[in-house]
Amino acid sequence: MDETLRRQRRVKIAATLGPASDNRKIIKDLFLAGADVFRLNLSHGTHSDIKRRFDIIRDIEAELDRPICIMADLQGPKLRCGHFKGGSTILAEGDDFCFDLDNTPGDSSRVCLPHIEIFEALDVGSKLLIDDGKIRLKVLSCEANQAKLRVLVGGVISDNKGVNVPDVVLPVAALSEKDRTDLEFVCRLGVDWLALSFVQRAKDIEEARKLVKGRAEILSKIEKPAAVEAFDSILEVSDGIMVARGDLGVELPVEAVPPIQKRLVSACRAKGKPVIVATQMMESMINAPVPTRAEVSDVAQAIYEGADVVMLSAESAAGLYPVEAVSTMNNVAVEVEKDPIHRQVLESARTPGKRGVSDAITVAAREIAETTNVKAICCFTHSGTTALLACRERPRVPIIALTPKIGIARRLTLNWGLHCVVTEEVERFKMAVVSAARAARENGFASNKDKIVVIAGVPFNVPGSTNILRVAPVNEKSIFDGEID
Repeated sequence: MDETLRRQRRVKIAATLGPASDNRKIIKDLFLAGADVFRLNLSHGTHSDIKRRFDIIRDIEAELDRPICIMADLQGPKLRCGHFKGGSTILAEGDDFCFDLDNTPGDSSRVCLPHIEIFEALDVGSKLLIDDGKIRLKVLSCEANQAKLRVLVGGVISDNKGVNVPDVVLPVAALSEKDRTDLEFVCRLGVDWLALSFVQRAKDIEEARKLVKGRAEILSKIEKPAAVEAFDSILEVSDGIMVARGDLGVELPVEAVPPIQKRLVSACRAKGKPVIVATQMMESMINAPVPTRAEVSDVAQAIYEGADVVMLSAESAAGLYPVEAVSTMNNVAVEVEKDPIHRQVLESARTPGKRGVSDAITVAAREIAETTNVKAICCFTHSGTTALLACRERPRVPIIALTPKIGIARRLTLNWGLHCVVTEEVERFKMAVVSAARAARENGFASNKDKIVVIAGVPFNVPGSTNILRVAPVNEKSIFDGEID
């Protein structure tokens, strides 16, 4: 593998693909600039568009001999109002307005809201937000087929504008019929992670998991107040989390979002599950070649908190400077991770893991690496468990995740600090050490004069059985001459 492809940072970068990044050259340039994960947004584009982008990524992966993670992001149910006479109307503060189930075009007094489940959930005093919160309404009374409202914040309301109901749990499944079709399509395609929208409770993930059938890892998007309230139970049944700050900022006061982000990232780190911080990270780069200083600070804060991934959305999907956005985010990450305070923050936020052999082995690997001149921790893994435990420790030295399974390598690529290498199947620990030494050398992590820590589970191919640790020379001759049994 070309050593120049080795990242000089531990946090990962996700880039959303779209019209601005829709050909092989740009997608390859995005990867070379620093994108580790590509997000395919099912809210936009046809299945043929998604498949074409997927195939391009896999072709680049084969060319560069480097596992690339692909995440598909489901749209989720969209709650929208109906049509208006003339396409729009103006609501003034203090006006009365009505949502109902009548398909007749609306006016300044009423419009159709074709979601009976909303009427079932509303209470007097509930808030409704239109067009990402630009218009705000309060429920005065509610019946089975209509809700009478008072305009708190007015403005222009037009056809099919989105409706948010922040302060109630809606009896709406996280998966619409479109989502179910999309889910099956992307799972058959072979995506590595599936991002689930409109999550409100743990049951939403459990329903999705039955449909996924182990073909992808499930990432729960936290974008609703109900999900924040039920976060502990949602985290328990999720493989990873995305903090979707844009949507959270619509349904919650904007000042509540930063502490929520910090709390969610901390909880994910404690559980050893990956967390993505997303939305509006470098929003100004949609139209400008450089971000604002505030945006740079925002990205840096997520990295200081220990997030696994920072994500670009419209910046790389529809912006004028997609490659520059990735390159800038990469440069910010490299600079932040050089800061001694970054390391201090990571280590002060470290929490004890479960008390078992696997946890003890990975803690020992980190401590040995940090108190001796070991160059890397090499994890030989079949299921990914060993690498995830090592990643949870946030060690100072690089982590190389070795696996004979390309699918596992791709999934693990999303996690903080993991440099994933596909290696041959082994049956003896000595051969795992040989593979680890070769990977450390070929990927520029160590030379023949150096040593590495190797951890694995023996017997191999038993998930969660991490039980062996060895400090080993990188020189293969030393291994075969008997230094490693």
